[in-house]
Amino acid sequence: MKKILLQNKQFLLYCVIGASGVTLDFGIYSLLVKTRLLDYQAANAVGYSSGTLLSFILNARYNFRVTDKILLRLISFFSIAFLGWLVSAGLLLLLIGRFGFDKYLSKFATLIVVVLLQYNLNRLLSFRKAS
Repeated sequence: MKKILLQNKQFLLYCVIGASGVTLDFGIYSLLVKTRLLDYQAANAVGYSSGTLLSFILNARYNFRVTDKILLRLISFFSIAFLGWLVSAGLLLLLIGRFGFDKYLSKFATLIVVVLLQYNLNRLLSFRKAS
């Protein structure tokens, strides 16, 4: 078990950091939807952007430990996040708009798909060690 944890340390830390970003994302989304300040798609964009910025800062500093090319890495991270947001928005449109599923459970379901997608792209692109 210890060997498996050590082999997957970066992914596990990415998930822990991601959980903080997801918590912020979901909290902002829920607040904006519950108070009806924004519709679910706009609330998704605001929450998602906030969680993404927090995740970038924590991953750059504590997980991938990169200090070079921060602006370029941030642009890459947000580009991948935008792709993830498009996937999230499409899934929300399908789950809520087409099938009428619960807004909160649907949001949670999209997070699982997006985390796997973004981890792999960020590991390969945004936080790749400079050669």
